[in-house]
Amino acid sequence: MIIERTILGSIVKALYKGKVLILYGARQVGKTTLVREIQALHKADSVYLNCDEPDILAAFSGKTSTQMGAFIGNKKLVILDEAQQVPNIGRTLKLLHDSFPQTQLLATGSSSFELSDKVSEPLTGRKTEFTLYPFSVGELAARYSALEAGRLLERRLLYGMYPEIALKSGHPAEELKSLARSYSYKDVLKYHNIRSHELLEKLLQALALQIGSEVSYNELASLLGVDKNTVASYIQILEKAFIIFRLGPFSRNIRNELKRLRKIYFYDTGLRNALINNLNPLNLRQDAGALWENFLVAERRKFLANHGLDRQTYFWRTQQQQEIDYLETEGDSLRAFEIKWGKVRVKPPKVFQEAYPDAVFTGVNRDNYLAFLTPKK
Repeated sequence: MIIERTILGSIVKALYKGKVLILYGARQVGKTTLVREIQALHKADSVYLNCDEPDILAAFSGKTSTQMGAFIGNKKLVILDEAQQVPNIGRTLKLLHDSFPQTQLLATGSSSFELSDKVSEPLTGRKTEFTLYPFSVGELAARYSALEAGRLLERRLLYGMYPEIALKSGHPAEELKSLARSYSYKDVLKYHNIRSHELLEKLLQALALQIGSEVSYNELASLLGVDKNTVASYIQILEKAFIIFRLGPFSRNIRNELKRLRKIYFYDTGLRNALINNLNPLNLRQDAGALWENFLVAERRKFLANHGLDRQTYFWRTQQQQEIDYLETEGDSLRAFEIKWGKVRVKPPKVFQEAYPDAVFTGVNRDNYLAFLTPKK
């Protein structure tokens, strides 16, 4: 059974609108499956080209538009999978786009630092970008009933939402650990000739142990024995590889609100658990609350991205440790969410209520989390 990806409709609508389409996403999140689905809608008028293949790579490396045109023929849709493998891919896509305006180009890349940086300038005004993440709760809702989803919730927190893992029965611990070892580092280590696998692994483990807490680059630098700039650089690279993302502090009215620290979450909790080699059940864990927070914040981020919703996201905390886990702003509106694994009633801190009286506050727990992750837009 193929799980329909939410962004499929958006990509299909963007076809043949005069733009090169770029699809980003980590390895193994289903990019090839998705573009193959799109290709199936066009059948004989399309061609799928895997740029990992030497002959395909050669056909688009240092070639003229005439040479490339002869290779793709009269196809209306040309899919270049793993396009970042092509040297000067931005120039190549620009040549094809300008020379064959009736041909729709769709390029995928496993890491935005390898593809985005190369296409940004050449394709200015010529591209539309999408990002594919691991499965979301909303995407899996079509396959599982609410009762089944409830039974699978702990498994999703422990093993994550990568397609190969999420659709397997049983407990795919070895597959998940292999994913963590291989795909997490493949793109990252070769970027800017980064060679320190050990440093990267230690940084990822340190970040994995701090989910739900504020992260200090200075403390990480001291822990790892490197300078702050190296930590900042590695974290930026891990973000561009779709392994982690940052959440900044919300600050508007109160003098003692935190303004500089940030939280860092993993896009996939299974990957995070594998990195620290802890796949124990929730009743044997001390980090169940932090894991639940990471899962919900990452799933909410997927929801916003999948539906093209432009909202700014934050956490809120004061120097006196008053806090709210997650906030969203859209225009002048402010929504605040406090995330709890246990089924307890929560209310916002009084100082927050007084500073932001128009904010909408919601407590999120195991009873109502589906409304948080699959709300009416």
